[in-house]
Amino acid sequence: MEPLWLNRCKGIRTPVRKLAPPTDIHGGVSPLFCPEEASNAQNGAVLILLPPSEGKNQTPNGPAPAISVYSGVLYKALDYPTLSASAKARCEKSVVIISAKYGAISPSDRIEFYKEKIINAVMRPVVEKKLAPYKKDLIIDCRSSTYQAVWSAPADVTVAIRASTVVDGERKVITHMSKKTRGEVTRALLVSRTTPKTVEDIYAIISEKFPCALTPPKDGEPWILEVIAI
Repeated sequence: MEPLWLNRCKGIRTPVRKLAPPTDIHGGVSPLFCPEEASNAQNGAVLILLPPSEGKNQTPNGPAPAISVYSGVLYKALDYPTLSASAKARCEKSVVIISAKYGAISPSDRIEFYKEKIINAVMRPVVEKKLAPYKKDLIIDCRSSTYQAVWSAPADVTVAIRASTVVDGERKVITHMSKKTRGEVTRALLVSRTTPKTVEDIYAIISEKFPCALTPPKDGEPWILEVIAI
């Protein structure tokens, strides 16, 4: 299958291939959006996986909601405070953040400021246990490779977000803007008037904002949604 393309990038058509034990906190991970039917999700749930951020707000008054503690590029682009009430509710039901200290957490789970590198051997079983119920849900993976290592999302129902740019008519993978792009993709999903039920639905939502290409799974890799940052 060829990548799906949105013809909005000035005619460019580039083919794509497609430490310590965890801290215990209250609050669980719950499925998001909950459409009644989905062609490639067992129970119609959708899950958006985010990494944490190196940038964090201090918590001098004790634990605060994770979504207000993480302050890096991705979270600035997501711009949670400006979301509508319904989009914030969707965020709470859909987004799971993979933390080096706390494991798999919801946006409202209360955490403290920390500086810690993830230890895969410690966090892998913790995250696996938390995310196991979602292995047949529709998954949008905005994690960096560091945090992808603690849980392998099933390829057939996972859309991994990649960011590229175009220089002199050529597509180039970017790293410095990838966090911003993933934050913008997450926001677009949360504010969308359409509930994604299939991988192609995710492509349709994101392609309203960005030129992008969708490549199906191959050799154990997930679906790839390559987003052209503009």
